[in-house]
Amino acid sequence: MPGKSMNVGTTILKCRHSVRSYKAEPVDDLVIRDALECARLAPSARNEQPWLFGVIRDETLRKEIAGLTDSGKFIADAPVCFAVFGLREEKYYLEDCCAATENLIIALQSYGVGSCWVAGEKKGYAEQVRKLLMVPDQYTLVSLLPAGYPADLTLVEKKNPEDLVFYDRFSP
Repeated sequence: MPGKSMNVGTTILKCRHSVRSYKAEPVDDLVIRDALECARLAPSARNEQPWLFGVIRDETLRKEIAGLTDSGKFIADAPVCFAVFGLREEKYYLEDCCAATENLIIALQSYGVGSCWVAGEKKGYAEQVRKLLMVPDQYTLVSLLPAGYPADLTLVEKKNPEDLVFYDRFSP
């Protein structure tokens, strides 16, 4: 009976929140590989799969990336940071890579690994990050995703559904 039983998938989605403070504990290789597999299987327009995923574990490199960003200084303290790049020539690379980023976030969450989406697209540092990671020119940075086991949980209130949803036609 819909709505009466627990659903693991929606439970994971509902408990996801942005994490900016991490324990020093490394994220297991199996978790990383499984999360990347989920990102790889994200939907994409015309099945182009225009993404390239970077896994940054090196502390010095993470600190350098953090220093380039305007709102991702906590990347330096995460045990791992994922970088999602999209093929510039593909018309829907942004939508596709956002879907892949969200799959990555949810897959990590299912293992108890917190993350926080740090923008790449349209950011002045996107090209610097691409060059730092030696990613070919045909790609552009879409997102950075620092991840790790949460050091603390800070929950923020979300808007009420009735303020965000309409059925059939919008009526103020």
